[in-house]
Amino acid sequence: MVPFDKLDQITRRFEYLEAKLGQGAAPAEIAALSREYADLKPVVAEIVAYRSALADLAEAEAILTDPEMRALAEEELPRLKDRIPEMEQALRLALLPKDAADARPAILEIRPGTGGEEASLFAGDLARMYQRYAERMGWRFEVLEQQLSDLGGLKEFTAHVQGEGVFARLKYEAGTHRVQRVPETEAGGRIHTSAATVAVLPEAEEVDIDIPATDIRIDTMRASGAGGQHVNTTDSAVRITHIPSGIVVTSSEKSQHQNRAIAMQVLRARLFEMERDKAASARAADRKAQVGSGDRSERIRTYNFPQGRMTDHRINLTLYALPQIMQGDLGEVIEALVSHDQAAKLAEMEA
Repeated sequence: MVPFDKLDQITRRFEYLEAKLGQGAAPAEIAALSREYADLKPVVAEIVAYRSALADLAEAEAILTDPEMRALAEEELPRLKDRIPEMEQALRLALLPKDAADARPAILEIRPGTGGEEASLFAGDLARMYQRYAERMGWRFEVLEQQLSDLGGLKEFTAHVQGEGVFARLKYEAGTHRVQRVPETEAGGRIHTSAATVAVLPEAEEVDIDIPATDIRIDTMRASGAGGQHVNTTDSAVRITHIPSGIVVTSSEKSQHQNRAIAMQVLRARLFEMERDKAASARAADRKAQVGSGDRSERIRTYNFPQGRMTDHRINLTLYALPQIMQGDLGEVIEALVSHDQAAKLAEMEA
């Protein structure tokens, strides 16, 4: 049963936000109020539709005793009785606690793990897979930093992804991805196993993370050689060290001014994720059990090329569609992860 008191609270909060925005809130409040209003709008639409269906059901049941209207009521009742449970389930999902970062753009970072040059090549495959998935979703995918290996793989890769529901979907990709295949560098035809790590960070705004100038050290370097996306012989690369945490961020793709802005953007995202991790750890002692926890050490998925198979170990999902998946067809995988996550949260909420 849907909790009607909860529906009333949401409706009242939505009406308050609507009035507050209509009156002209203070500039500092507008962004936060607008985000909350946008989050609640589809939920309130579900509530209105559900209440309307309940009213229709009550009306149909009331006119069963009217000989002139009985036939119409008998025709309408089965449709309403089938529809209302579906609407209740949709409402339960809409009422699930939401990650406040779900609507944000994301910083995507990919690094080769164990496996040497083959791991770098696999990291490059993953970067192309996510870029193609972003294109399918109509998202904007901007490469911020990439360092190439000798054979054209990736030693380091950072991208900024913008669009509707970016972090809500990409967050499930965080972790260790393992590949099993015959490397291009293997003359004997033996299958090797290597890995790459993926981090997905919600983009942080300056108001989210305050970074005092005294907490950072900025160094400029020469960006040149095979590592960069472009051969650049000027002192344009920027390295920012966050002294309290020890986090180091570099950017060597564009002008020095742009590199500084990019590096600060990535640094804010990493610090924001650190704060989110602390809060999540405080709320959930068994955080590792959560899908999409973002633990880079967790092996989440295996890509077996000889068998054309992809297995997601968190939900025991195996698909024999590896060529399509590597071309960015990740929809079925991510939908399954979202559904699993929702089911777990529903079970926890209703326990």
